[in-house]
Amino acid sequence: MLLLEVRELTVSYPAAAGLSALLSRRFLVAVDRLSFALPEGRTLALVGESGCGKSSTGLAVLGLLEHVEGEVLFRGADVLKMRGKALREFRRRAQIVFQDPYESLNPKMRVGSIVEEPLRIHGLKRDPGRIAEALQLAGLVPPEYFLGKYPHELSGGERQRVAIAAALILGPELLVLDEPVSNLDVSIKAGIMNLFRDLQGELGLSYLFITHDLADAFFLSDGVAVMYLGVEVEHGDTEEVLVRPAHPYTAALLSVAPGSGRERTILSGDVPDPLNPPSGCRFHPRCPRAEERCAREAPPEAEVSPGHRVRCFFPG
Repeated sequence: MLLLEVRELTVSYPAAAGLSALLSRRFLVAVDRLSFALPEGRTLALVGESGCGKSSTGLAVLGLLEHVEGEVLFRGADVLKMRGKALREFRRRAQIVFQDPYESLNPKMRVGSIVEEPLRIHGLKRDPGRIAEALQLAGLVPPEYFLGKYPHELSGGERQRVAIAAALILGPELLVLDEPVSNLDVSIKAGIMNLFRDLQGELGLSYLFITHDLADAFFLSDGVAVMYLGVEVEHGDTEEVLVRPAHPYTAALLSVAPGSGRERTILSGDVPDPLNPPSGCRFHPRCPRAEERCAREAPPEAEVSPGHRVRCFFPG
């Protein structure tokens, strides 16, 4: 059964701040008509370079952004139209884990209060047993040792586990994981990635996993959506996309991934200005396969194999 379905999602930001934004009426389109589905108990990875729209997608799915169009259906109800009680209930069922645990945790609060805070926000009774259980689920054992600690007294991995415990305490069904291990050392990162996998098996969680690391996507995700300048260029099962990429951008990302064994592909030029994206295929100025047609026309989405979709005139 589908837990989350996103249809034609578009996210924009004003190109300027304050009065200048009102006068210019210029908007940067960070996500352009993105569609995907996430079944219960599964993981979809959003991958791509910095600035491609991954984090904007995650925040929009949670109903945390303005200037959003399209549909975000959580168990069939549109998050973007939710108000009042319905929106509060959704936010109990969908939580986020951010990239930097030190910035996402209040340095003046002890761990017990940090994990308890979501209960207070949602008007739920303080429950020491529930707090201890959340800490145990996040691998902070024994929980009594951590309850009185401040964030600065913990390691980076422990801080991220506190953030995970705070996300788990409300019993969510969906976690948006926004680069949750990119700031961690390799050995600590492995422990957190294994924790996410174990939690999914134990609790049946669904993850929207935002990452630039294709090895992490391969380890944790069931499906992959590759984004470039706000547009999805490839989508399919993880093994299909990351072992047999059809889009030249996906192939280039894989070629520079550590241990890929692929011939390295160096893309020409810089990522174009998102305020003035290229005509036609947005990737064509950097694409090794591009022809004249690519500058004139945006390629339609095509299926190269069952469930494996790509936007490219010359896939594979």
